Amino acid sequence: MNEQRSFVNNSKGCLFLVPTPIGNLEDMTFRAVKTLQDADLIAAEDTRNTKFLLNHFEITTDLISFHEHNTAQRIPELIEKMNAGVSIAQVSDAGTPSISDPGKELVKAAIEADIAVVPLPGASASTTALIASGIEPQPFYFYGFLPRKGKERTEALDNLSNRVETSIIYESPYRVVKTVEDLKRFFGGDRRITLARELTKIHEAFLRGTIDQAIEYYQDHDPKGEYVLILSGKIIEEIEDMSDSEIINSIDLLIQSGEKPNRAIKEVASQNDLRKQIVYNLYHGIGKEE
Repeated sequence: MNEQRSFVNNSKGCLFLVPTPIGNLEDMTFRAVKTLQDADLIAAEDTRNTKFLLNHFEITTDLISFHEHNTAQRIPELIEKMNAGVSIAQVSDAGTPSISDPGKELVKAAIEADIAVVPLPGASASTTALIASGIEPQPFYFYGFLPRKGKERTEALDNLSNRVETSIIYESPYRVVKTVEDLKRFFGGDRRITLARELTKIHEAFLRGTIDQAIEYYQDHDPKGEYVLILSGKIIEEIEDMSDSEIINSIDLLIQSGEKPNRAIKEVASQNDLRKQIVYNLYHGIGKEE
């Protein structure tokens, strides 16, 4: 294990992770502007969107595209540049790189190449919605966008419904009604939810209530804008009432989704506020009378 220092001079360049506004340009920080000005190159999810931002702040740094479709091609190229002393600032279209946006692959590659990775604080839709949701803000579990369909979606919803933490989900206006309806199947209609839309923009709005109330609301209103869904966690009293078979089924679902058995047992124990050894014994039938 080696400690990597962010601001030690060496012959290599640096990877700066620069958050950008999620809707309101006034949320751009002074440090973010200066970093983009001083960088040798900006790696952008969409160069056209980023060009608008750069023009607004009179930033003339060169741009290069870096998005989910050219990751394999770009990473070796960007790493080679940073090894040669080039400093690169990475940005997504809005918010913080790597959070439901491109970024994590380049970060991993830079770390492996012993290139300093410097994160800047800034805008993130998840925490912006969370602190105004009226739902317990911590602990929270960030999920991001749900799988569109099939077994992966079902397993994700089942897992989220049993979490004791507040959960954060992203959704588009085109799928948010279906997602809320799906949430009722797994969470029940009484679970508290806040739907935040158009964050930091002129039409910013928060819909707070229960899942049933949200479904009723969208019978008369059309969704508009990108959404962040904040869901209250499952209360401990509900989880403690789970039967042995329900606990075993929860473990099996995680294993079927690719989780290793011991990890699945640990996660279910944590979700149910139980000792890991008790859940381990239950799952493996240890101590069970014939």
